[in-house]
Amino acid sequence: MSVNKKIVDDLVANDVEFVTTVPCKQLAGVIDEIDACEKIYHIPSNKEDEGMGLCAGAFMGGKRPAIIMQNTAIGVTINTLVTLTQYYRMPLPMLISYRGELGEPVACQVEMAVHTKALLNQLNIPTYHFHKEEDADELDSILKYTFMCNKPVAILTDASFWKGY
Repeated sequence: MSVNKKIVDDLVANDVEFVTTVPCKQLAGVIDEIDACEKIYHIPSNKEDEGMGLCAGAFMGGKRPAIIMQNTAIGVTINTLVTLTQYYRMPLPMLISYRGELGEPVACQVEMAVHTKALLNQLNIPTYHFHKEEDADELDSILKYTFMCNKPVAILTDASFWKGY
């Protein structure tokens, strides 16, 4: 089974019914898999903070949401994460492509990689970092955790997890 299918299967197994995505080359395979899944309502977003607002609406409407995004937009999501997601104790799994590490071909991606983990830590958001495909075996437990404790969680997936840039 592909890692993309495993991710979607774990979302479905944990009753995630709504997913919003922001385009990203590394995440394209999982986005395609979500788009093809009849059990998940998929709405693409233009921006990550907009996607979090859509997830909040889905959650308040009784659905379990998730967002799939790139780490370079963590900065623009901070207000939404704190004043909406955390304030209302909204569980939100965030599958995040972690751009900007060794081998990154786009220079501007590097600066946000330097700050991503520190920002998530400052916000007290539990963060997991997937380096190898086998790390995705933890996703089911991570999803159970976020819905049990009503907290957002960040799952960073780097280039080695996705087999390169």
